[in-house]
Amino acid sequence: MTHPTQGRPAAPEACAPGFAAHIVAWQATHGRSTLPWQNTQDPYRVWLSEVMLQQTQVTTVLGYFARFLDRFPTVADLAAGSEDEVLGLWSGLGYYSRARNMHRCAQEVVARFGGAFPRTAAELATLPGIGRSTAAAIAAFCFGERVAILDGNVKRVLTRVLAFAGDMSSAAQERALWDIATQMLPPADAPRDISRYTQGVMDLGATVCLPRKPSCMLCPVNDLCAGLHQGEPEKYPVKTRKLKRTAQSLWMLQAQDAQGRIWLDKRPAKGIWAGLYCLPVYESREALAEALPERLHTAAQDAPAFLHVLTHKDLHLHPVRVDVPEGLIPGPRGDWFSTESWSALGLPAPVRKLLVLSQRPARDGA
Repeated sequence: MTHPTQGRPAAPEACAPGFAAHIVAWQATHGRSTLPWQNTQDPYRVWLSEVMLQQTQVTTVLGYFARFLDRFPTVADLAAGSEDEVLGLWSGLGYYSRARNMHRCAQEVVARFGGAFPRTAAELATLPGIGRSTAAAIAAFCFGERVAILDGNVKRVLTRVLAFAGDMSSAAQERALWDIATQMLPPADAPRDISRYTQGVMDLGATVCLPRKPSCMLCPVNDLCAGLHQGEPEKYPVKTRKLKRTAQSLWMLQAQDAQGRIWLDKRPAKGIWAGLYCLPVYESREALAEALPERLHTAAQDAPAFLHVLTHKDLHLHPVRVDVPEGLIPGPRGDWFSTESWSALGLPAPVRKLLVLSQRPARDGA
């Protein structure tokens, strides 16, 4: 058997013959089948799960998925909700642009398509936050369209099976893998297989063909896997360009009034924690002090700094706590929020954790 090793599209017979049939058979007996977004052709539920599962573990998503469906049982309900409520329900999942795009997408489904998701991957991909792979997953699972997905798990499976040496940092090489993935789909005369195949190749990447220490002996296509035959499946996928980690220090004003309320403002539409409610953030301790009324300068106390790790950045966060007398405003913008109020808001994960850990009873006086 020959395999495409330089990222060039290959003839169908070169693309691991029998791969799709093996995946379909394996999924029927060993794949996942009990997740709440499976065994349904409801595009709203499939779409919601696909968005939530981007760069997030299944175990984390389960609770969020249930809460979203409880509050927004249909796409029309989600479209009618406020962005603040959507971000509040999303709080803790991270990558908040997913939530904002999801809300916009729901609104467009209602406005452009009368509340019914379009039935083709091409049309689905015109909606906010729905990329090519997510569109393909919805179209395959819900409408039986013969179209390939290529999320992170599937890229790993295919590049290992094919010993695909194309650099995934290259758009041209990724397009080449898309072409091959399409050729490897179940045949057009077996339309019922597309959903099981799509689920199967995702399951294989999530449970067997892991990034490190893949369980090759359990893999249903190990006899087809060129990466395994080479003795180095973990070499794939190849990606040479990696984002460099950076670090940033931020000072956060943690102001509390006599009633135990916290002063929060809403972050700008762009930048870190865009659109979320947050403790006021400053680039330096000096900038924070300048923003405070002068009579609060001596009352402001530096709390222990802590590290919050983002995908490609380390945030060194420095809380500065201050008790604010009644009637005094601690900053140029923002408002007071009780515990009940801020608990329902979309807050950055480190801010929510900080507020939960530092809750204390309201004082008798300032």
